[in-house]
Amino acid sequence: MADTCLRRADATDLPAITDLVNAAYTKYVERIGRPPAPMTADYAQLLQSSRIWVIDRGTTLVGLLVTENKGDHLFLDVIAVAPATQGSGYGRQLMDRAEFDAAEQGLTEVRLYTNQAMTENLTFYPKLGYQETARGSQDGFRRVFYRKVLNPG
Repeated sequence: MADTCLRRADATDLPAITDLVNAAYTKYVERIGRPPAPMTADYAQLLQSSRIWVIDRGTTLVGLLVTENKGDHLFLDVIAVAPATQGSGYGRQLMDRAEFDAAEQGLTEVRLYTNQAMTENLTFYPKLGYQETARGSQDGFRRVFYRKVLNPG
């Protein structure tokens, strides 16, 4: 992961964020039957209400993370890695950043959900210590909910 930079996003990143999310999530449109939620999110609004992190590799965004403080937990809203760089450790780096976000904000739990059709995620999150808490329909999507309790301190 040489020559990469993990940093907070700003408004100048919005076009590249949209491109990255579309590239990362397009493969799921057929499985789900419509664009996944991250493809329709308002990232300009999320810049105001959430923490958005990006990983630059040179002049290209290769990773994205959106987290939001929900008071009693950190919600990991979006994570995306450019298809050409998947398997390079960027996803894990972003997941670590989410846990740092929680700790920085005094939160001891990270929650997230994924679509049931995103089968790769159903093995990825448990490998990182996330426990499945529920499955159900939400906003017209079949979701799998996860949480990870962090060690305080």
